[in-house]
Amino acid sequence: MSPPELLPVTLLTGFLGSGKTTVLNHLLRHLPLTAVVMNEFGEIGLDHQLLEESRGPLALLSGGCVCCQIQGTLAPTLKNLYMARSSGTLPPYERIIIETTGIADPAPILDTLLSERWLAARHKLDGVVTTVDAVFGAQQLETHAEAARQVAVADRLLLTKTDLATPEQISTLTARLAELNPAAPVHTVLGGVVDPALVTHLGLFNPQDKHPDVLKWLAHQRYKPAARTLLGGVVKSPPATALHNPQIRAFSLSFEEPLEWQGVLSALEMLQAFRPQNLLRMKALVNVKGKPNPVVLHAVQHMLYPPAELPAWPDDDRRSRFVFITSDLDEAFVAKLLADFTQAASA
Repeated sequence: MSPPELLPVTLLTGFLGSGKTTVLNHLLRHLPLTAVVMNEFGEIGLDHQLLEESRGPLALLSGGCVCCQIQGTLAPTLKNLYMARSSGTLPPYERIIIETTGIADPAPILDTLLSERWLAARHKLDGVVTTVDAVFGAQQLETHAEAARQVAVADRLLLTKTDLATPEQISTLTARLAELNPAAPVHTVLGGVVDPALVTHLGLFNPQDKHPDVLKWLAHQRYKPAARTLLGGVVKSPPATALHNPQIRAFSLSFEEPLEWQGVLSALEMLQAFRPQNLLRMKALVNVKGKPNPVVLHAVQHMLYPPAELPAWPDDDRRSRFVFITSDLDEAFVAKLLADFTQAASA
C-alpha cells in the first residue's frame, strides 16, 4: 500500500495589522479547497468573521497565541481536520493555511509541524509566508522581537501598504529585510492581491522530497559569511554589519573539504543543547566524506530533522554550505563549534 500523499501546509504570519487576513481572503478566492486554521489572541475571536466564504473548512484557535499558550491544541486540530476529511465529513481540501496571531513566534509552530510524527507522515510544511507593513514595518522590526523573527524565518516576504508609504520608508524597510533574511524574495502586495504561485508549492520543508530546490532555499551567497574556512579551519570573521536589532542574525558558513558526518552531528547537537531557543532555523547542504552526493539538513530550535541525501549535486559547487538564522547567538561561537567538531572527527 502506497503512503498517503502529503498535504501541503503554508504558515502565514506577520505582525499586527500587516494585512494577513486580506492576503488570505485573496488566496481563498483562487484556492477554494483550502482548510484554514486561524489563531486569534484573546477570549473573543473576530478575524475569522472577516473571511470570505470558501469551500474549505475553518478551524479557530482562540484565547491565546498558537506559539505559546495554546500550542498544544494545534496538532489535535490538524488531526481532527484530517480525520474528518478522510471520512468525508469535511470537503476534500487540498492544502492548509495556518494564519497566526500578529505576535506569534513562528519557530515553535514550525517545530510542531515538523516534529509531530503523525502530522509529518500526512503533511508537509510548504513554506513560511510573512506579511510586512511598509508604513510601520521598520519601526516594528526595531521594537518587537516577534516581528523580526517572523521575517527571519520566512521563505517569502509580502510587502503590504506600499501605496501609503513614502519612498524613504520603503527603502529603509527593504534594506532592513535584506539584513534579516537575505534569501527570501520580497513581493509587493496591494489590497492583498498576490499570485498564489508565489506562495504555494514551495517544497521548502519536506525532508521526504527527493528533489528539493536547494538553490532557492539555501541561497548561500546572499548571506554574510560568519567566517572564512580553509581546509576546515576558521579565521577571524569580517566585521558584522550593524543592525538595529542585533539579536536576530542571518549568516553562512562554508567548508571546502568534505566533512566527517559524526563531527557535523556532534556540533549541531551541542549547539541545540547549548541554547536551543536561540536557533531559529538552520539549513545546510553538506559534502559528507565518503558520500558521492550531498546531504540536506534542516533544524528548528531543538529539532534536527531527518537528513535527506540528494540524487545529485544541484550545481558545480562542492562545498558544504550552512545557513544559520539565530536570535542572540554569537556567530563566531557557532563557526568555531562547527569547525572544531568536524576537525576532531577527522583526526
